[in-house]
Amino acid sequence: MNLNRTVLATLYPFDPHYMEHGGHRIHYVDEGDRDAPPMLMLHGNPTWSFYFRHLITAFRGTHRVIAPDYIGCGKSDKPKNYPYRLTNHIDNVERLVEHLDLSDATLVVHDWGGGVGFGLAMRRPQCFRRFVVFNTAAFFGPVPSRIALCRLPIFGPLVIRGLNGFAGLAGRMACKNHERMTPAVRAGYLAPYDSYANRIAIMRFVQDVPTRPSHPTYELIQRIDASLRQFRDHPMLICWGMKDFCFNEIFLNGWVRRFPSASVHRFEDAGHYVVEDAHERIVPLMRDFIET
Repeated sequence: MNLNRTVLATLYPFDPHYMEHGGHRIHYVDEGDRDAPPMLMLHGNPTWSFYFRHLITAFRGTHRVIAPDYIGCGKSDKPKNYPYRLTNHIDNVERLVEHLDLSDATLVVHDWGGGVGFGLAMRRPQCFRRFVVFNTAAFFGPVPSRIALCRLPIFGPLVIRGLNGFAGLAGRMACKNHERMTPAVRAGYLAPYDSYANRIAIMRFVQDVPTRPSHPTYELIQRIDASLRQFRDHPMLICWGMKDFCFNEIFLNGWVRRFPSASVHRFEDAGHYVVEDAHERIVPLMRDFIET
């Protein structure tokens, strides 16, 4: 724990902010001038706002950068008895947007952030001016076998919560530039998920992948996908790690079909954690995109 505190103080030097909602405390990063153009960054699973640390540092001089941790993730509360459904995460981020009075924002999404972010955009389209998309989806696609295995009733909780196999292996599997995943960086990613109890949201996200129409989140994904057409003419930058085992080229092609005018950049040497692998190349692309 002492190592993790030292790591976070060095690699993640952002003041903590909290919002109470539904009896739980939600942590978020809020960096930059409060009157600057807002940028909302939404993470995936099993990451947290730590994933965006390079982008937060890069853009806090010109933007107000907001990066929340979902309930169960990062520095937010991790209640045992909580629904942990996509709709709940959208609700919580929507409340944060209301709380901070954000509008005309740039939405930046990765992994589950796609469903959360575009689910929020479906509800509040007036809040977002442009989109930056990293290896994510807001529509259906193939589920990798290794994720399907983690959904099994006994095997899943044992591997994900008991052995920390999902978050523990993600660093090596999702980050292809292994030199980037130093012991300190790996400790930063794992710091919030240091016990069986604290890994509950990691498990619930895996269980919330809708693979059949009877799944509680299936219909919501359908509605989010249908709503994407209203943003077809919004500026979109897509930065995609081509070595992603989960959000592969099938998902990238899905974005391109839905947003044919998007600016697409493929990183052949990057994996699912494309920002970790290629942030030096991504930041200039984002700057050019935002300035146009």
